[in-house]
Amino acid sequence: MTESATSSGPSPQDNRTGPTTPANPAATKQSGDHLALLDGWRASSILLVIAGHWLPLNAVLQGLNDFAALLGMAIFFTLSGFLITRFLIDRPEPGPFLVRRIMRILPLAWLAMFALFFADRWAGESGVTWPDLIANLAFYANLPPTRLMPGGEHLWSLCVEMYFYIGIALLVMAGGRRALYLLPLLALAFTAGRVAQHATVSIFTWQRIDEILAGATLSLIYHGMFGPRPAEWLSRINFYVIAAIAVVVTFFDHTALAYLRPYGVAAMVGVTLYHAPGWLRYVFCSRAAAYIAKISYALYVFHVMFAHSWLGSGDTLVKYAKRPLLMLITWAAAHVSTFYYEKPITDYARRLTKGGPRKPLRTY
Repeated sequence: MTESATSSGPSPQDNRTGPTTPANPAATKQSGDHLALLDGWRASSILLVIAGHWLPLNAVLQGLNDFAALLGMAIFFTLSGFLITRFLIDRPEPGPFLVRRIMRILPLAWLAMFALFFADRWAGESGVTWPDLIANLAFYANLPPTRLMPGGEHLWSLCVEMYFYIGIALLVMAGGRRALYLLPLLALAFTAGRVAQHATVSIFTWQRIDEILAGATLSLIYHGMFGPRPAEWLSRINFYVIAAIAVVVTFFDHTALAYLRPYGVAAMVGVTLYHAPGWLRYVFCSRAAAYIAKISYALYVFHVMFAHSWLGSGDTLVKYAKRPLLMLITWAAAHVSTFYYEKPITDYARRLTKGGPRKPLRTY
């Protein structure tokens, strides 16, 4: 939940499904360089994750809680890979990129980690050590032996994100924009590694990063790095068919189908960049979706932390009776954090790394 759909890129006139054929402008509903539809995907990703962690979905269908959280994270990683790669296609400058990413992630992440550490100490549990805190602050707490803190178990995803940022920055530093062509090969290599290790679902960076790399590959296709043909193929896929495939490969997460999850979910998101059903376009491009997307990072960080507190305690009846209060406090904290704590920092990062005018991105 760490990206915005806003990045330097194409204007509506530059969005194309082929060399000379304009794309459906409603499919992306751009304002300047803003891909509004991606806000809807981001909003759906955080809502799915929260539903998987907060609601008794297994009472409806066994495995539904894990499915919702897993699908939400897969969408989130796809968007992250897409938007990060989009930025670097447009501006292959690792320095400004890393400054923006670090100043976007670290302030809230480190605040949360310190809060969890001292809350554990204050409660007298002393289960979290100083080396555990360091592992979380340095974003390697998801690696074996895992050192994720109680109430911060979900922050494993930030570990995957941070090392992707470092890796892709080093890649561009070494080879410029052309080095981005390696991303699809890296995605396949990491998936092959998962297959070899029988890792259908994992929080280890090398066993999960193919979901981000699949989103990065989608960005290369969308921005014409492979020419118009791959985009034409993607634009012909029926949304409902690919959505069903994405659901199946995510739900059966302990079978061989799970190895296809990164690509099924990326294709589902990618198809909507060319032709989205009217109802989805209406919902995903709404103000509500844009607002949820805006505060999604803070929602993601806070929702497990607060659920680990008194707000999530008690037997089943008491715990779920507190859910409305948990939701209210989490949303309020996310709003305050986004607009009064994080925004001044990210605005400063943008001013600090502002470059000159750039050519619009080519898209297919």
